[in-house]
Amino acid sequence: MNRSNNTKLQTRILRALLIGGLVTVWEIAARNQWYNPFFTSYPSEIILDLIEFIKSGELAYHAFITLREAFFGLVIGTASGIALAVLFGQFSVLGKVFSPILTAINGIPQLTLAPIYVLWFGIGLTSKVFLSSLMVFFCVFFSTYHAILNTEQKLIESAHILGANSVKTLWYVVLPSCMPWILSGVRSGVGACMVGAIIGEYMGASGGFGWMVTYATSYFMIRRVMSCILILLLVGMGLNWGLDLLERRILKWKKDTCLSLEFRKNSDFPN
Repeated sequence: MNRSNNTKLQTRILRALLIGGLVTVWEIAARNQWYNPFFTSYPSEIILDLIEFIKSGELAYHAFITLREAFFGLVIGTASGIALAVLFGQFSVLGKVFSPILTAINGIPQLTLAPIYVLWFGIGLTSKVFLSSLMVFFCVFFSTYHAILNTEQKLIESAHILGANSVKTLWYVVLPSCMPWILSGVRSGVGACMVGAIIGEYMGASGGFGWMVTYATSYFMIRRVMSCILILLLVGMGLNWGLDLLERRILKWKKDTCLSLEFRKNSDFPN
């Protein structure tokens, strides 16, 4: 086993021990009444409730609603964010006019506007998708737009000298050089799309994890609330894992930066 694989294994073991230790301390503290477990329930009870949640079929129903809203929001927000960033990067006047306006709009907490979106689009799918996509849009747009503005000018000039037109320069030079920042914006958008969907369900819905959390809280079903939180945590981990795979596939040329001055055996630096 090489040093890189050994480091990954050690990292996973330490992560598992840390999580297992925290859960064990939580269970012991709750069982021994070191604090009032009414507010957090017990890990063992949460697992039992999660099993019941799955067997009843409610989990699949509510998961489908929330994940559909989040998925549409992620796709629409990402596509519109990249498209508008490219447009503003191509036409600098548009960027100078509208970028401060979008920055001001982004400064408004979307939670305060969520009731307005529900009023405009109703309590159905549309209002949740709109809120979710809007939150994703700002994450992706600003990341992509500033990446385009900071693209090395010499790369663009070299592409034009070699005969590339504006479209080819954008496709083969600008977007690939901006891809690390675009994916960083998408990674932030993954969390934002889930937040947008949940907030929309808080405001008004007939299903989804946000609705379930609101319902369970009103009846003091804390273990069901914690079950929903655990599911959302696992969904977020799964989405980020998928993004890690996508990033490794797209950014094969990019190497991780390390601030440590230690040189590794498999480093490109000479020994």
